[in-house]
Amino acid sequence: WMFKSECRFINGTEKVRYVVRYFYNGEELVRYDSDVGRYVGLTPFGEKVALNWNSDPAELEHRRAAVNTVCRNNYEASTPFLVERR
Repeated sequence: WMFKSECRFINGTEKVRYVVRYFYNGEELVRYDSDVGRYVGLTPFGEKVALNWNSDPAELEHRRAAVNTVCRNNYEASTPFLVERR
């Protein structure tokens, strides 16, 4: 398993989108998107994994909180490298 997480800032920290993508053998299987609020399976196996992860309320609350703990919390540090470069 490999994963990649992204914070997408729209109008500063007013609108933040947190996306975590999970891969296996180079294929994306499962994705969490804070706009959707749950895991989404992108393959038949990924759908089973997403169903399992979505059935755990603690896991979903942990991911929903990541918008604040991961994205908004690190906005000040990452802004000079991400926003101001064009």
